[in-house]
Amino acid sequence: MGGCATATPTAAERRTETGHAVTFEHRLTTLDSGVRIVTEHMPSVRSVSLGFWIGTGSRGESEAEAGLSHLLEHLLFKGSSKYSSLEIDQIFDGMGAELNAGTGKETTSVYARVIDEHLPRAFDVISDMVFRPALNELDAERAVILEEIAMYEDDPQEKVFDVLGQAIYAEHPLGRAIIGYAPVIADTPAREIAHFHDTRYLPQNIVIAAAGAVDHDALVDLAADHVPSAEADGAAAQPPPVAPAPTVTTAARRFERKDTEQFHVCVGGAGLSRHDERRFALRVLDTIFGGTSSSRLFQEVRERHGLAYSVYSFTSAYSDTGQIGLYVGTRADNLGAAMRVIDAELTRLRREPATPDELVRAKENLKGRVLLALESTGARMSRLGSEILAGAPLLGLDEVVERIDAVTMADLEELAAELWDPARLAVAGIGPDEGRFEDALADARAVPAS
Repeated sequence: MGGCATATPTAAERRTETGHAVTFEHRLTTLDSGVRIVTEHMPSVRSVSLGFWIGTGSRGESEAEAGLSHLLEHLLFKGSSKYSSLEIDQIFDGMGAELNAGTGKETTSVYARVIDEHLPRAFDVISDMVFRPALNELDAERAVILEEIAMYEDDPQEKVFDVLGQAIYAEHPLGRAIIGYAPVIADTPAREIAHFHDTRYLPQNIVIAAAGAVDHDALVDLAADHVPSAEADGAAAQPPPVAPAPTVTTAARRFERKDTEQFHVCVGGAGLSRHDERRFALRVLDTIFGGTSSSRLFQEVRERHGLAYSVYSFTSAYSDTGQIGLYVGTRADNLGAAMRVIDAELTRLRREPATPDELVRAKENLKGRVLLALESTGARMSRLGSEILAGAPLLGLDEVVERIDAVTMADLEELAAELWDPARLAVAGIGPDEGRFEDALADARAVPAS
């Protein structure tokens, strides 16, 4: 089993042997196996959100592996060395608990929310799923994911974001859909899936996070009893390296023809990494541009001109890069007008990213959303797991608020000019007529020429 290393000191701010900054709100311990356990105690609740965060996702896949992270996440639920698929379902149903999982570009997570008295039982089951999956019912789960891929292909409002990713990142894994390729899902042998698990689901590549009515020392003891040692099951190995992010300097355009009632359009480009100190300014800028119902895009495209039901901007952050973008879905008759309004708002964003009132309102909105979200044990657990896994500092809530308050107009001007420069933006579209799509973009100076 994994012996316990020294826990973090009790000073208001300290560092563990892994170098992560941790505030007094959290405790972090690293076992000899390399697995990290991070907790946040919330005395006012009876529930605990528990999550196993694994440093593997679609970015770490080759073309021949595209979709295996997602397939493996599904297979974790199909049984482990101690529990069948039905037993896993019955155990969590019997606890009145929620068990789920998700796959991202860089992470996979398995998480549950349970009453505090059920935490040891939940930990036992999830740890066995994560470290010792039986990989049963493979053919049935392949069929399920092939249906999921077909559903995804039929949903242009979702797929257009991956078309944008392809336009920005080209052949890099960040440009691929997390769900993967149907031939990979259908044809990868079981032994290769098992090897994929054994080279990624390593203790040193996993963070166990919990928030709520949790005792840190007790959780560390559970991990020490359940996590394989550094010598067991190949745990001394290292996960394969991921490809560094490409340098994105030129604009691109992609279109997929599909018989749809609307055109689905995304405009965007490379953004900021999750370690970039400017990330707080970017969140403020995104809030002003298209992140709320009072944002410029929503007000101009939808409320004033009635050109779309759904229109918004978004940001994503990865370990060494990120993505910005906007989405609009609109009927063919409105496509040209919608793109002209968006073009005008992009031009305005670079010229005047915020008025004084917008800056104040966006900061207050962002602080409110952050603080309200963190009343949830699940949100706090996710924050702990994802930040520690990424090697990012765990900022105290007061410091997060200070960082948001510190954003200046000059910060927004710099980001708008850099990230929303037309020369580096990509455009993606899905709809029934590529010619009409091109015509709608022809007069849009704020998006790249084809």
